[in-house]
Amino acid sequence: MINSVRDLRELRGLSQAALGDALGVSRQTINSIETGKYDPSLPLAFAISRYFDRTIEEVFDDQAS
Repeated sequence: MINSVRDLRELRGLSQAALGDALGVSRQTINSIETGKYDPSLPLAFAISRYFDRTIEEVFDDQAS
């Protein structure tokens, strides 16, 4: 799954650790999501999209183009 978490995080000037703290997960979890090594649970995906005020579809794309 491709996603825009890294871009959204960098636009806000956040570190992976800061985003992880805000979402209640580790920096390693954020890194794994950004690099596509881990697909977040649905509750975490919703939390990420809410945090960035985006829809799930705007943050996550299950189409590998």
